[in-house]
Amino acid sequence: MVSLDARAPGKPDVGGPCNGCGVCCAVETCPLGLLLFRRRKGPCPGLGWQSEYSRYVCGVLADPKRFLGWLPASLGRALVFRWIAAGKGCDSTAILMDVEPSSTSTRAHGSGMTFPGGESDGGAR
Repeated sequence: MVSLDARAPGKPDVGGPCNGCGVCCAVETCPLGLLLFRRRKGPCPGLGWQSEYSRYVCGVLADPKRFLGWLPASLGRALVFRWIAAGKGCDSTAILMDVEPSSTSTRAHGSGMTFPGGESDGGAR
């Protein structure tokens, strides 16, 4: 079971446009996350919350310099956009269940993003 901020939008249908619900990255780690964080199961340490937009984002895409400091930011962003299939639509087949939320705790990690549940950022740069 994963816990997401109650202010996040609901999960779109598979194939629908991404709306920043965060379900996909909270449930499993994408191939890029596997490589960067050496973690097989979610939540992905790169999953970031943007409170001003009430949505989740890929922290690696939002701030490539932080995670891929060895690449120029514009190249890092372009590569990450492709690696995570951004803009291709929702590919999460996770089944959601309504449960009573126990907490919406978040932990700040600089650069204006917070990460769910106090998870470590995996030693990200």
